Amino acid sequence: MEITSIKLSLIDEDKEQPRYQFNEEALEELANSIREIGLLSPIKVRAMDNGRYKIIYGNRRYKASMMVGLEAIPCIVSTASDEMDIYLEQIAENLTREDFSPIEEAEAFHKLMNDDRFRSSSKLLSSKLGKPESYIKNKLELLKFSSAVKKLIVSGTQIRKDCLTEDQLMPLKDLPLEFRDTLALTAARDELPVSDVKKIAKLFKDSSISDATKQKLLMKNGSSLIETWSVYEQNRKEKLAREKEQNERARQEEERKAEGQAAALQSGTADLGAIQPESSLAGGSAADSSLAASSSTGGSAPDSSLAASSSTGGSAENHSTADSHTADRSRNTLPLDKDQYAAGLEQALQQADALLQELQSGVLQQHEACEQLAVDMLVKLEQLQQLWQTIQQTSRM
Repeated sequence: MEITSIKLSLIDEDKEQPRYQFNEEALEELANSIREIGLLSPIKVRAMDNGRYKIIYGNRRYKASMMVGLEAIPCIVSTASDEMDIYLEQIAENLTREDFSPIEEAEAFHKLMNDDRFRSSSKLLSSKLGKPESYIKNKLELLKFSSAVKKLIVSGTQIRKDCLTEDQLMPLKDLPLEFRDTLALTAARDELPVSDVKKIAKLFKDSSISDATKQKLLMKNGSSLIETWSVYEQNRKEKLAREKEQNERARQEEERKAEGQAAALQSGTADLGAIQPESSLAGGSAADSSLAASSSTGGSAPDSSLAASSSTGGSAENHSTADSHTADRSRNTLPLDKDQYAAGLEQALQQADALLQELQSGVLQQHEACEQLAVDMLVKLEQLQQLWQTIQQTSRM
């Protein structure tokens, strides 16, 4: 790497370089150091077609040397010509400087990603600069704020009056513009710690608070906003506690209902014998026996499925009525006269269907076993109908 002494009169600043903010006090200190011991670190420049040189990095040293009145300074002459490579080199050099402001970084990243000369991506910048993509994206978030806020952004994490760190601004970045900048300026003025800024941001993100109320809150200073947040947080916790209590009461009520239904089921199981014979509850039915008997004899009617249909002619009115009708079915049979059998069968089907509908609709507050019984009744009646058709066919032979 060759170092050459070049006259200051032949060197020009790069007006498009990423860094443009220079602290006057720090610049004066650098000038005093150069005055006493000279410029120890060379700047880097590139040769231009007109015989002049443009700075790649080292603008502060160049400015301080001009203040001292030096005629020439040591320089490294770069042979790079690609604008993208030169700009990336400028950024990389400045990233090592503590006084390279976050907003200067953000603007440099934005330029690389949006300027037609570069059109880079966050992924490419990450690989070129050795920074995570999240680092680049967080820097770009700073550009959401107004110029008044951007001027206050400083590097580092120290909270200072009328200054803003990145950590102070990040909680506010997703707020609407009408709240974001005002709260940022309040944080700078009142030196709000990051934890307080997060609380205030939470307050302004709550959709249950009207915009009109939020506009009034903007008139408060930092300490008053934190007091408002404390009241808000207390109310929020009390609301959550009430909702938890209500949910617990609802759960207990559901448990009581379930226990009541279980008790009703247990107490009602014994009554099923009056509706359906024990053999039916165990997996078979009296109708099954009747069907077997009908198949073997070819004549006797089933003894449990069709009884009261011809005498009642209607659906069950309540549980006791259903019991008596079913009991009647157990004691009576229908003659095998074709017309009477068909009429009785039709009435029994209607009666069973009506009972099932009443159970399902809740008119009869019975348990699942009753509903299953009604379904069984329909199945058995359909089997009887098929049996009658068989009997008819046999009689014609």
